[in-house]
Amino acid sequence: MKKAIATIGMLVLIAALALTQLGLRDKDVTPGLITERLARIDAAISAEVDAGKIPGAVALIARNGEVAYHKSFGFADIDTNRPMQLDSIFRIASMTKAITSVAAMTLYEQGLFQLTDPLAKYIPEFTTMEVISEVDEQGNVTATVPATKPIRIIDLLTHTSGIGYPFIPSKVQASYRDAGIIDGLTVQKLELAAQMKLLATQPLLFEPGSKFAYGLSTDVLGYLIEVLSGRSLDQFFAEQIFTPLQMKDTYFYLPDEKAGRLVTLYNNVDGVGLVEHEGSGTDIEVNDALYPIVGAKTYFSGGAGLSSTAADYARFLQMLLNDGELDEVRILGRKSVELMRTGRVDWDGDSIADFGLGFAVVSDIGKHGELSSVGAYGWGGAFNTVYWIDPTEQLVGVYMSQARPTRSDMGERFRAVVYQALE
Repeated sequence: MKKAIATIGMLVLIAALALTQLGLRDKDVTPGLITERLARIDAAISAEVDAGKIPGAVALIARNGEVAYHKSFGFADIDTNRPMQLDSIFRIASMTKAITSVAAMTLYEQGLFQLTDPLAKYIPEFTTMEVISEVDEQGNVTATVPATKPIRIIDLLTHTSGIGYPFIPSKVQASYRDAGIIDGLTVQKLELAAQMKLLATQPLLFEPGSKFAYGLSTDVLGYLIEVLSGRSLDQFFAEQIFTPLQMKDTYFYLPDEKAGRLVTLYNNVDGVGLVEHEGSGTDIEVNDALYPIVGAKTYFSGGAGLSSTAADYARFLQMLLNDGELDEVRILGRKSVELMRTGRVDWDGDSIADFGLGFAVVSDIGKHGELSSVGAYGWGGAFNTVYWIDPTEQLVGVYMSQARPTRSDMGERFRAVVYQALE
């Protein structure tokens, strides 16, 4: 029964009904997609649901400032047959990073810092840093040397600070875990300031600015926002980004009246299939499967903490595509957006894509080997969410499901089935 319902694309809503919700109202411009080819997206996502690879999903495409596709598939909760809705709320994990990066740039535009400033100028705990020189067979740090360069704010935005992640295997992983450094998703009574000051006592993977390593740099950036603004990160986001952009369903911790719209988080267990997440058993420790609706609700992770809807996040992305403005509300200046979406470091090791200030940027579509455009930029979230912005095609894509680990690569394939539908 579930497969039959999923296959017909349960609770589908055509783009015209979504226009008012998203506020992308340039109705004089064609969406620029071939209607019959959009049906291939339905078939591809429905097949993932039918195969038991994902519980459900929401997909959204906007082109030329107008919503061209917005549909839901499958289930928000399999056991209760709760259907996926267009306004279902997902844990977006590292899709939080783009919002934190934009928030930091709004302070940069106010003249509160220079991107090349040392981080320690504002957070003195990062003044004296050590770089790992030796680890033992168990992964314990056995020797360090003094860093010869400071961590700069731009190093946080580009993940070239030398700061890692507890869940990613590296020379610093054991040290982080022994010290009590978290990935950012917690129901415990922890606060960002204390965790970031604790992180400052840990050694770096390499000299700041010398290479790319994905890590807690954006969490540090979030703390910098708190220091410079004098506000908590959740308050700053609400006042400076969510309220101006009418992102009414994006939070660090969901209010009680919206908790029922949170999609259940699943593990994809070998030989069993989708099993409701219990808060452990994966590489990223979530502490409790009911995050973000239970717990102390005191930790605001700029790298991973937000939950949102596809529609809300699309409004944020459309603002970026519009060079910092949406519905006559300007969040960033166009030159700031231009800098952010310009590749700065080779993050994947083979020049297929670069990393700008908060995003991966396609630098060579030939080497990339998939449908895209030079200059398209985006990222994803650990629980099976993904987005991208293509300035050349005036295109925004958002795909949200909710499982880790997952046997589905629909997030990556979604881009291909979108591009094939372009007029």
